[in-house]
Amino acid sequence: MNVRTNRICLYNANMILPEKVCKGHIIVEGNRIVEVVERDFPRVKCYSDLTMIDAEGCFIMPGMIDLHSDAIEKEIQPRPNTLFPTRMAFYELEKKLTVSGITTMFHSLSLSDEWGVRNQEMVVEIINSINTLKKARSMINHKIHLRYELTFLEGLKALEGLIKSKSIDLMSYMDHTPGQGQFRDAEALKDFTVQSYGPKGQEFEEFLDKTLENQALISWTKLRELSKMAKQEGIPLAFHDDDNQEKINALLECEGIISEFPINLETAAYAASKGIHVCVGAPNIIRGKSHSNNMRALDAILNHAADIICSDYLPSAMLPAVFYLSKEGIRLTDAVKMVTFNPAKALGIEKEAGSIEVGKCADLIVVEMHQDYPILRKSFVGGNLVFQSDFNVYSERVDNVC
Repeated sequence: MNVRTNRICLYNANMILPEKVCKGHIIVEGNRIVEVVERDFPRVKCYSDLTMIDAEGCFIMPGMIDLHSDAIEKEIQPRPNTLFPTRMAFYELEKKLTVSGITTMFHSLSLSDEWGVRNQEMVVEIINSINTLKKARSMINHKIHLRYELTFLEGLKALEGLIKSKSIDLMSYMDHTPGQGQFRDAEALKDFTVQSYGPKGQEFEEFLDKTLENQALISWTKLRELSKMAKQEGIPLAFHDDDNQEKINALLECEGIISEFPINLETAAYAASKGIHVCVGAPNIIRGKSHSNNMRALDAILNHAADIICSDYLPSAMLPAVFYLSKEGIRLTDAVKMVTFNPAKALGIEKEAGSIEVGKCADLIVVEMHQDYPILRKSFVGGNLVFQSDFNVYSERVDNVC
């Protein structure tokens, strides 16, 4: 179906609204939601000016907002020392995102002195390319989440420039020095870095020595200055892999608002008690554990110590994670908020996106439950149908072919 009319009616839907799930229909005009009606909507001639879309009893929920995903890095560099053009990665990834139900993506890029896609020159080039490409043609809403490695002291000037030019939409401070945070020892960091980016043994050892030296030279005065500058430009701040209350206090001193992937439940609970948004990864929810053997995301959610879910490194895990939570006793409306309204609120875009309400952007997804598993049927971004999947099970035909 090629939806070109200015008015669309999605009817026969189970709408996931902010506080309830109910049968009804949604009317979209242009890129906005203009009606949300909690009753059935018969198809009759008086509505012939609308493009009628039967949701077939499926769920309709807001498009998902992913505030942290390394997927663009994996698209550009799928294997160590193997790089593909940014333009190709951008266009191919956004097709995958529409199929995953993600309508706003904060592409996470690491500003550091590492290798490949995490090299400063490469990161700045990727940021500039995405900001150019999204203006020319895009299927979803593309944003930039810049992750700054605190031990990369030479990167402070580049970070300041990106803030001043408003080239980024979210930034985070992270410290991957072994012995704290995500990596408890140098071997864990070495294994991850070599497998992901391919440096040789001696090259990594020199990098590690420099990282340990620079950790003692981190200027929190300068970091607070930059975070204040970012706030004035409307760029929120997050911290990454927090493992104690002192780091949450430092986040508050920098006027940050998000703690990503806290290492333990105590730190997550402390952050939440201070009004900080706590973000956990969808893969952790699905797998039931952290790939780094840190906090289980589900434990944080069940203890009211996390309110946002991101894809981390696997966009396809977002939607299944939402419905997985509903099986664990979390209200479906609350689970949906963790990938829609809550990240929108944290990022200051809740007046535009994040819920099905009149006046908001028509970023919507249609989800069918097939054998108790969520299957995406349609994605709308700004009222435009950017993905559709209609299918039947052709068992007789398959048998004949076999």
